[in-house]
Amino acid sequence: MKFIKTTSQDGTEVNLHYQDLGSGTPVVLIHGWPLDHQMWDYQIAALTDAGYRCIAYDRRGFGKSDKPLTGYDYDTLADDLKAIIEELQLENAILVGFSMGGGEVVKYFSRHGGAGVSKAVLISSIAPFMLQTDDNPEGVPQDKIDEIASSIQADRAGFLGDFGKQFYGVSLLNKPVSDQILTNDLVLAMQATLKSTLACATSFSSTDLRGDISAINVPTLVIHGDNDQTVPIKATGEQAAAMIPGAEYIIYEGEPHGLFITSKDQLNADLINFIGR
Repeated sequence: MKFIKTTSQDGTEVNLHYQDLGSGTPVVLIHGWPLDHQMWDYQIAALTDAGYRCIAYDRRGFGKSDKPLTGYDYDTLADDLKAIIEELQLENAILVGFSMGGGEVVKYFSRHGGAGVSKAVLISSIAPFMLQTDDNPEGVPQDKIDEIASSIQADRAGFLGDFGKQFYGVSLLNKPVSDQILTNDLVLAMQATLKSTLACATSFSSTDLRGDISAINVPTLVIHGDNDQTVPIKATGEQAAAMIPGAEYIIYEGEPHGLFITSKDQLNADLINFIGR
């Protein structure tokens, strides 16, 4: 297994687990909550077949990375991303952030100037601001965020099992993924700690990145499903596309949050097309 050590501003040392496959232009894949880097299996297979190098890492607190008690704010998480890019000496990398991972992409540009990065992709991303406020009326209400936290504290496995169904748009009449995928996702999610699961939920739901997102100064692709019941498209994907100069915006009609599986062929094709231009 491969690890990169990073030291947080509070002095905490953290080993970040990562996978590095293929050759060519580097693509850094940043996973969503509450999964780990393995969520990118289909994308890694397609991108490496297309001649690209894929680096996918486990966010601190998740997967095989260390699980400290602190450091789940976006400033620290962007510093972790910086450690990956610097240690691997990446140049002209493409950053691809899914859901919570979109926040790391945005914060990396505002905090570290996008060093070493030539393009960015936001998929089902929480950026720029997911929480409902008076000036962000399309966001998720605070009481729903509070309900997530209380449900995790009451029965984390139970909540995450149900969350997976919403994640992929599973209903009585619609079953876009198998029970085995839902079970596997639960296993991945339970590799995290309660602390990291709760702390990251707070970060992705309440961090306002509207002041950061204009720092993105490279070609950017925004992809979002218009049936995303987890991260509402109007507050996030739609706003991100409007706020990033020259951003390309692709709406996946009828697709849920977890479109990296439910629409994997289209996503893979769109990624390869965008990266290869």
